[in-house]
Amino acid sequence: MSEANKKYSERRDFTRGTLSVDDIHACGGSPWAFFSAWMDQAQLAGLEDYNATVLSSLSLDGWPDGRVVLVRSIDSSQGADGQEYKTLSLFTNFNSEKGRQLAADSRCSLTFYWKELERQVRMLGRAVPLSDAECDAYFASRPRESQLGAWASHQSEVIDARATLDKRMEEAVRRFEGITVERPPHWGGYAFAPQVFEFWQGRANRLHDRIRCTKESGEWSLDRLSP
Repeated sequence: MSEANKKYSERRDFTRGTLSVDDIHACGGSPWAFFSAWMDQAQLAGLEDYNATVLSSLSLDGWPDGRVVLVRSIDSSQGADGQEYKTLSLFTNFNSEKGRQLAADSRCSLTFYWKELERQVRMLGRAVPLSDAECDAYFASRPRESQLGAWASHQSEVIDARATLDKRMEEAVRRFEGITVERPPHWGGYAFAPQVFEFWQGRANRLHDRIRCTKESGEWSLDRLSP
């Protein structure tokens, strides 16, 4: 078979769980509570990189652009209107491709997939930069080598060779030898605030369970979708 006509025909059925609107109502009707429970179950199941997600943003010429990142926390804060808001936090280089894209258009999506649990979660929302204090606190918690790497990598820039990156790392090691590594001004985090959740549970015969949760006027509406 030629590469041009290569096909991938492997199939398997999904039989490890079910999902209903009642399951989310049992969590107070909150997609946040339900998502947090699914995250906890993925962690307890020992799944590697259970907090990995595909962050998809819009390129500067309008193309969808995705990459895998790690979500570091689920946070709660009170808005000026007195309501509690929840967000997911993730961190990167603000000068990276995704950083430039989010600066131009904060609309983006996150997609989680836990193969072993036959589950997927899609979210649509906006990502806005975290405060300097929040960025500093997280940066201080990183391993020192990762802190130095944030200085060494001009993320998404073209480089001529791996040796260039290694040299920058050596320079960063020398620069901060014996002192605390400060956070680069171009490195920090985003708070992602979903307006839509979609929970997917694989089912037999491709008749999967899909529940969409949409925020409208501060309240969440729940709908079952056809697979």
